[in-house]
Amino acid sequence: MSQSHYIKPGRLDNIINGSIAWLARRGISLMGTAELSVRGRTSGEWRSIPVNPLPYEGGPYLISARGHSQWVRNLRAAGGGRLQLGRKTRHFTAVELADEEKPTLLRTYLERWGWEVGRFFGDVNAKSTDEELLAAAQRHPVFRITVTD
Repeated sequence: MSQSHYIKPGRLDNIINGSIAWLARRGISLMGTAELSVRGRTSGEWRSIPVNPLPYEGGPYLISARGHSQWVRNLRAAGGGRLQLGRKTRHFTAVELADEEKPTLLRTYLERWGWEVGRFFGDVNAKSTDEELLAAAQRHPVFRITVTD
């Protein structure tokens, strides 16, 4: 699995993400967003970012559109975290999926949020073939999360 693919957020992305996270902490979800918090793999401090948890059979799932980002690396090390929307906080454990398990989830994710995250997937979109989605799967980590409380 290629762990080098990562599209770093720009200044505008950081401003938008901060605003979306602020809204999520106050209970306002834009198209299903929540605030993900994971302990840093080096510092042990909580790190937070807005995400789009994908409700799907056996899910929910967390998909990293930007690739092998800091939250992905932290989640791999921590094995879980928490999702917050307003006063509701859900702790969870996470299991990373193999690339072969990702095409249907990537397609569903792109059908729902392609307008927002499509730029991170290059030529791949919700209408791409399973083979095209499988080829892109190594660049986009996917985690099945299990809520523990």
